[in-house]
Amino acid sequence: MDVAVVGAGVVGCAVASALARRGRAVVVLERAAREGTGVTSRNSGVIHSGLYYPPGSLKAETCLRGQALLYAWATAHDVPHARTGKLVVARDAAEEAGLAALHANAVAAGARGLRWFDAAEVARREPALPPCRAALWCGLTGIVDPHALTRSLRVDAERCGAQFAMFGELRSVTATAAGLRLDTTRGELEVGALVNAAGLESDHVAALCGLPSPPRLFPCRGDYFRLHAPGRHRHLIYPVRVPGGAGLGVHLTLDLAGGLRLGPDAEYVARRDDFSPAEHKHAAFLAAARALLGPIAAEQLRYDGCGIRPKLRAPGEPDERDFVLAAGPSGCVHLIGIESPGLTAALALAEKVAARLA
Repeated sequence: MDVAVVGAGVVGCAVASALARRGRAVVVLERAAREGTGVTSRNSGVIHSGLYYPPGSLKAETCLRGQALLYAWATAHDVPHARTGKLVVARDAAEEAGLAALHANAVAAGARGLRWFDAAEVARREPALPPCRAALWCGLTGIVDPHALTRSLRVDAERCGAQFAMFGELRSVTATAAGLRLDTTRGELEVGALVNAAGLESDHVAALCGLPSPPRLFPCRGDYFRLHAPGRHRHLIYPVRVPGGAGLGVHLTLDLAGGLRLGPDAEYVARRDDFSPAEHKHAAFLAAARALLGPIAAEQLRYDGCGIRPKLRAPGEPDERDFVLAAGPSGCVHLIGIESPGLTAALALAEKVAARLA
């Protein structure tokens, strides 16, 4: 095969599709039974607008390019999605100043579809919200079904000749005169190049490949609670991010059936595979929900699962880190630290990988 892609999440499947469309012979190695069962399966499904990332960063560039590509792909391939719009709400003068700084950053990064709303316009859009000072409206933000998106990318890759080797965990990588020899749980494989899209294990795969000083990932758990309030809200609603916070703050997202979900929060954890319930966070989520959305009864919140992000930012580090797109040793390309907005950026990241391997 020409290229092995390690990981069949949304990014790995996007890379496989992009390479197969360019005529490359592609095999995707996935240790699970099917595609999209890792980080992708525990995703909010938000199509982001690129508000938070430094201008010129890889996150900003691929989020904005990826958003346009994702809407076009979802339309062309009948992937369920909706352009819901999003409000980032400032509740007091300090948050309004933070919101203005966020707006300036977003404009500098090239974000589109932004408008500044006063309190009256916010009340008109979301009458159930408590009074606020102002809000930033992101008209191009939306939601997509992550499972359907990943499946569509796999189907497209296979239609173009790619092969998927499930239960194919990578064990070792050896350089040869012709390329790379891979030892996997499905046997040995020789390829010309390897793309590391292994999500939470991408730092380990980079080490297997021999990447000098591979970046270290810090697993960061995010829990969700379901809000039972049918018809109460029509848009995604976010608070102004706390400076230095590990996440964006507990926010409200919608699903394609109209359901409401709060989260994720951000908690650094020791394990990458502990998805046990966290009912004990109910009180903290209830307080955050009331601060953002107004009166909510305790029984309206129910625990709804969690995900774990592959963060490059260490606990206590003040700023977020950019995506890593690195090459090395010869024939290997690595995608490391692909957390949010990785779903939005997937098709744009795949473009960049395909260009590198050209």
